Amino acid sequence: MIEIQAPGPDAAQQGASGHGTATPGKPFHSQRLTDRFRRFRLSLPWHAEDWERPVPGPEGLRRDLIGVSIAMVLSALMLEFLRGFAFGDGDYGNPWVQHLLQACIFVPLVFRRRFPVAVMLACSGIFLAVGVAVPLVSQTLGFQAAYFASLYSAVAWARNRRILWLGVTVVVAAMFLWIIFGLTVSSGMDEIMRSFGVTEGEIYGMFPPLTSYSLYTFMVNGAYFGGAIMFGMSSWRSAHQREQLAELAFQLEAQSVDLARKAVIEERLRIARELHDVVAHHISVIGVQAAAARRVMVKKPEAAAGALQTIEASSRDAVAEMRSLLGVLRSSDAQNPDEPAQRRPEPGIDDLPALFEDYRANGLAIAFSQVEEEPGLLASLPAPLALSVYRTIQESLANVRRHSTAAGAVVALRTGTSPMPDGEPQRWVEVETVDDGRPRPGTAGSGYGLRGIAERAVLHGGMTDIGPRDVGGWRVRVRFRVR
Repeated sequence: MIEIQAPGPDAAQQGASGHGTATPGKPFHSQRLTDRFRRFRLSLPWHAEDWERPVPGPEGLRRDLIGVSIAMVLSALMLEFLRGFAFGDGDYGNPWVQHLLQACIFVPLVFRRRFPVAVMLACSGIFLAVGVAVPLVSQTLGFQAAYFASLYSAVAWARNRRILWLGVTVVVAAMFLWIIFGLTVSSGMDEIMRSFGVTEGEIYGMFPPLTSYSLYTFMVNGAYFGGAIMFGMSSWRSAHQREQLAELAFQLEAQSVDLARKAVIEERLRIARELHDVVAHHISVIGVQAAAARRVMVKKPEAAAGALQTIEASSRDAVAEMRSLLGVLRSSDAQNPDEPAQRRPEPGIDDLPALFEDYRANGLAIAFSQVEEEPGLLASLPAPLALSVYRTIQESLANVRRHSTAAGAVVALRTGTSPMPDGEPQRWVEVETVDDGRPRPGTAGSGYGLRGIAERAVLHGGMTDIGPRDVGGWRVRVRFRVR
C-alpha cells in the first residue's frame, strides 16, 4: 500500500501519524488498463478457474530462495541509502531492528509459489504491523515491491481460486479501511497538510487540499493493488494457455502417430486388394489354360504346348506384379530408407486393350464400348481413379471366367455429368460389365473381389450396382466421381 508525504527532512517527524514517504509507481496507459481489466473479468468464470497451476519442484524452490535473497540484500542497501537522507534526526529505533522488520516481509516470499494465499495474508499482516510501528520502513521501495510480489504471486499461483478471491477481497478491504482510518484522523491530516506547507483555507488546485490528497492516495493504491491482481491474472492465464498448448501438442503428436499407423494399414489394405485382383486374374487364366492343355495333351500336342506357354507367361506376369506390390511393404523395413522401392507402373485405361486380348485369347469373347462426354476425358483421369477402373474391369472379367458359364461378356466405359443437390454439376465415369451365363456349380468365391470393388467405389465417392440380372446373367456397374 502506498501513501504520500512531502519530501524533506521534516518527514522524519511524521512517524506517529502513520504516513510515510511517497513511492512513485509506473504510469499505466488507460487503454492498457482497460484491456487488462477486460481480460481479467473474462477469466473469472469458474469453469476456467477449475484448472490448478502445477506446484514448482525443488529446483523452483531453490530459485525462489536465491531470488528472494538477492532482493533482500538490495533492499537492505537501499534502506541504508534512505536512512542517510530521509530519516533525519527522529528516533526510529535501532537500525538493526529496521533491517529486521524489512527482512520479515521477504522471508515468506520464498514459499510464495507453494503457499501463495498464505504468503499473501502473512505479508499483509506484516505490512500493517510495520506500517504502524515504523511507517518509513514500510514505505521503502524494497518493502513495497516485496508486498506487491506477494499479491501478484497469490493471484498467479493460487490453486484454489475461490479461496484466493476471498483472501484478496479481505486484504484489499482491510488495506483501504486502514487508509480511510488514516485520512479521517484529524491530527494525522493536520500534520500531513503542514508537511506539504499548506495552511487552512488555502486552495492551489481544482479541489481542496484534503480532497485532492485523499483522491490521489486512493488512485495510487488502486493502481498498486489493481496492477498486482491484473499482472497475476495474466501470468496465471499464460501458464494455463501454455499447459493447454502442451496438451494439444501431445495430442497432435499422438494423432500424427495414429494417422501414420492408419496410413500404413490403408496402404496394406490397398496392396491386399491389388494382390487379390492380380492373383484372381492370372489364376483364372492359368486354370483355363491348364484344363485345355490337359484335354488336348494327347491328341493335339501343339495346342497343349501353346496353352502351357500361356500359363508360363501368365504366371510370370503374376509373380512380377506381386513382387512390385510387395516391394512397397519391404521398403519400409529396408536398411536404406532412401532407396526407392522398385515398382512397375500401375495399369490404367491404356492397358485395357491388352487385358481384353488376354481374355479373348483364353476363349472369353469380350465386347467393349467406350463413350466419352468430351474427347480425351478418359485419358486425363487421375492415376488412382484410372487404376480403380482397370481393377474393377479386371475383377469383373475374372469373376465371369471363374464363376459363370457365359462364353462372353460386354464391357462398357462411359463418362457423363449429373446435377447435384447444391446445383453444381458432378462429372463421373461409369464401368459396366454384364454377361448372360448361369452360376457355375462348385465355384462359390470368398466375396473379397466384390468387396474390393465396393471399397474402390467408396474411395472415390462412387456407387455400385452388383447382382443378377432379371433376364439372366450378372451385372457389375460402378460409377466413380471425377474430382
